Amino acid sequence: MSSAETPDVQSEGQSKAQGGPLAGLRVIDLTRVLSGPFCTMTLGDMGAEVIKVEHPVGGDDTRAFAPPYQGDQSAYFLSVNRNKKSLTLNLKDDGAKEVLWQLIDTADIIVENFRPGAAKRLGFGYDDVAARRPQMIYASISGFGDTGPDATRPGYDLIVQGESAMMNITGGPDTSPYKMGTSIADLVSGMTLVQGILAALYARRDSGLGQHVKVSMLEALSSLLTYHAGNYFATGVSYERAGNAHPSIVPYETFQASDGWLNIAVGNDAQWLTFCDAVDRQDLKEHPDYAKGPDRVTNRDRLIPIVGDILSAKTRAEWISVLGQAGIPCGSIQTVGEICESETLKQRGMIWSMQHPTAGEVRNFANPIQLTGTPFAQPSPPPQLGEHTDDVLRDVLGFSAEKIAALKEQGSV
Repeated sequence: MSSAETPDVQSEGQSKAQGGPLAGLRVIDLTRVLSGPFCTMTLGDMGAEVIKVEHPVGGDDTRAFAPPYQGDQSAYFLSVNRNKKSLTLNLKDDGAKEVLWQLIDTADIIVENFRPGAAKRLGFGYDDVAARRPQMIYASISGFGDTGPDATRPGYDLIVQGESAMMNITGGPDTSPYKMGTSIADLVSGMTLVQGILAALYARRDSGLGQHVKVSMLEALSSLLTYHAGNYFATGVSYERAGNAHPSIVPYETFQASDGWLNIAVGNDAQWLTFCDAVDRQDLKEHPDYAKGPDRVTNRDRLIPIVGDILSAKTRAEWISVLGQAGIPCGSIQTVGEICESETLKQRGMIWSMQHPTAGEVRNFANPIQLTGTPFAQPSPPPQLGEHTDDVLRDVLGFSAEKIAALKEQGSV
């Protein structure tokens, strides 16, 4: 991106030294908790300079999401805030507001996840920012969108998982609806916002103008229904919970081996024939009720117990060896600890290690994107509250030591 196409002030020193495809871009991060911080962490991974604005008292809510702690830091906060600088501002204070406006004048991207209307009431809504800095990309996450009957509702992951129907399709036929084990509504909305920001950056290369990038948690999560929604649109029938079974492919689910659980994914007719050979069941291979995919779906209630009996006769390792050699997709169900210590992930550089001043060695899962031409640089550890306040005010905005001291004295920073 040329200097003519980007804002007039760039964080040339620190940002470009980080490397990565977004080096030279500055992000003002007004988000907290998970959806927004996950988005801005990703932008930081890609090389953008991310300045995380936090309240001087307490900061991001997740600094108090504990235990567990690592040292004196919340493990939750440490998991989604690497590659950021922490600047404390009390945005209800006029002095702090002026500081933020001056910072906006140097930035490329703002990311916020206030409830719709809150940023405008603070004086930093999209229209306010665009009028002063038309090249700004202003990115927002809301729970249910900024228009419509639910616009004022707060966005909580559990609530959105339920209202998106995701919980209704998760769990067994005889269980209550289950939420996913991770905060999927928060995370997918953060990932989706990154996509929107990158699209807006690309569009700005030609137009020179920014735009408002908006993602609602409800819409981001609902979009993942894909074939479930497609089936409903085609038939008018809602999918019913079926545990780990696939609605259109059989056998494609979880089974119990003699020593624990494993998944097998027989995805097509050719794999079905190979599976029958691998488990030495010619009778199933030749049975007309299971010959084609639709036949196996129709007769799943009879077929699944048969497959379950077969797989219960050996250990997970034995089946993974037998089926793997035959080319049948299969794998054990691992614990969080097992995947965190996975040799595959370690050898592929998927575990990042950072030295934190009070927490010691902090490990995160790395950004899973690998770029050969503009690889991501070694990450910086999540910041302590206000760790970079003086640096940002002095080095980015050019404030004197006396002015910084005055802002602290009046409670602005």
